[in-house]
Amino acid sequence: MLTTTADEWWATAVGYCLDIKRFTDSDGDGRGDLAGLGAHLGHLSDLGVDFLWLQPFYRSPEGDDGYDISDYYGVDDGLGTLGEFVEVVRAARERGMRVIVDLVVNHTSDDHPWFQSARSDPDSRYRHWYVWREEPDPADEGADIIFPDAEDSVWSRDDEAGMYYRHRFYRHQPDLNTSNPEVRDEIRRIMGFWLQQGVAGFRVDAAPFLAETATRAGDADDAAPASPSTGEREDQHDDDTALDESLAMLDVMRTFLSRRSSEAVMLGEVNKPRDEIAPFFGGAGQRMTMCFDFTLNQALYLSMARADAGPVREALESRPDLTEGKSWGLFVRNHDELTLDQLSDAERQEVFDAFGPDEEVQLFGRGLRLRLPTMVDGDRDLMELAYCLTWSLPGTPVLYYGEEVGQLEDLSIPGRMSVRTPMAWSAGDAGPGPVVADQERDPDSLLHFFRRMLRAYRGRPELGRGDLELVDVGEPAVLAHTMTWRGRTVLALHSLSSEPVTVTVPDGVVQPGTELVELLTATPRTVPDGPFEVELPRYGRVWLGDT
Repeated sequence: MLTTTADEWWATAVGYCLDIKRFTDSDGDGRGDLAGLGAHLGHLSDLGVDFLWLQPFYRSPEGDDGYDISDYYGVDDGLGTLGEFVEVVRAARERGMRVIVDLVVNHTSDDHPWFQSARSDPDSRYRHWYVWREEPDPADEGADIIFPDAEDSVWSRDDEAGMYYRHRFYRHQPDLNTSNPEVRDEIRRIMGFWLQQGVAGFRVDAAPFLAETATRAGDADDAAPASPSTGEREDQHDDDTALDESLAMLDVMRTFLSRRSSEAVMLGEVNKPRDEIAPFFGGAGQRMTMCFDFTLNQALYLSMARADAGPVREALESRPDLTEGKSWGLFVRNHDELTLDQLSDAERQEVFDAFGPDEEVQLFGRGLRLRLPTMVDGDRDLMELAYCLTWSLPGTPVLYYGEEVGQLEDLSIPGRMSVRTPMAWSAGDAGPGPVVADQERDPDSLLHFFRRMLRAYRGRPELGRGDLELVDVGEPAVLAHTMTWRGRTVLALHSLSSEPVTVTVPDGVVQPGTELVELLTATPRTVPDGPFEVELPRYGRVWLGDT
């Protein structure tokens, strides 16, 4: 049941990321809409979803699939109205689901009125809302290019302004100068607006790149002064200058969020290695509530390629300790390419060789633009293993829409967009994946597997929020671990081998005589004295919980 207090609801929740324009088309115009989403909320609640993460639905010229925003306060005309959005949020609440939305404030669209004003008039109040320079900053000569297929620099010249502006992403996405107090006020205003519409937090896009400073523009002395108070304006912290600007910006956002809502979360897109990610969490009540665990996700695919649990085990052992109220975001696939940038060149090649050897499906030299069913040649056992293993670990799992039915990509769509395909609810729909209605009727379908798995997950809160203890069962292909919370324990075993294996669980992992149940199949089992054996079929997955 939903509560209105800060009960750490996210710690045992299941998320579901969806793109409204590809989810359900209610009026036959070839584009999904809010009315269509509202009509299929029952599918999501039946699946076992606790919160929806809605990808950008704001007004946008769609130069980057909606992540180039031209109006933060409106719903794109083709998707519906603000009133329909509020109705979807209300209807989701009635079904026990919260809604979080994408917060994309590293940049705007160059069509945004702020940028149009900034480029056209050097005296515009919006000139200092962006990052300008007479010539590109030499310090950026070695900057990583996010989209190397389309850009060769993070600086572009605007002929109308007669200056260069910085853009970490596409050139039509100019970076906001978030060191400007006026911009910070506006970001808080955006957050406050959507909180008022009933959302329960934000997925923070590109969190490591949130901040661009006025000094980068070479015009710090001319930076715009702080604007007058706008209701809940935060005071500038004296130590802002001592913090990395992105972290300081996250502090500003989290302080505002905590003041406005007792339940709201910040879920960060933070693709950083272990030695760099801890600051994005911060301490209790600071910064991100959750950060997606990209390190673990990439290790999962390396383990699958090697049939060896070692990379996953190492990724778990290297996780930094989190303060109370923090959680990892877990995922098998997301809405971008399957990024493998934290792997070594040789490790990345192993994953390419196993799951995407054709260069056509590789992207930016670092990822694969395929969904999971294609990567594993439709191997149902391996697919189920990937999800069961991920769901059994500490963190908050998030599905990408269509994963529950084995949604497919469309390689005729360029780049990372290939995985963003429309759902096929019935035989007449245009989506490339399996038809949802067909899977509804088939009790052995992937959809029904997901319902069973999520039912088991939701019934055992130690999965997700418990204390992890890795267990050595003498088989490199098997990841074995326990999750314990409030006196209850689940023993999970997952085999990455394509051949059956038998493993021995050491004495003392589970107390002799304990009555266990295999949670995924509801099969009872009694633990004998001493070590005991567990037989695992190819890609076997077992969750054993005490009764």
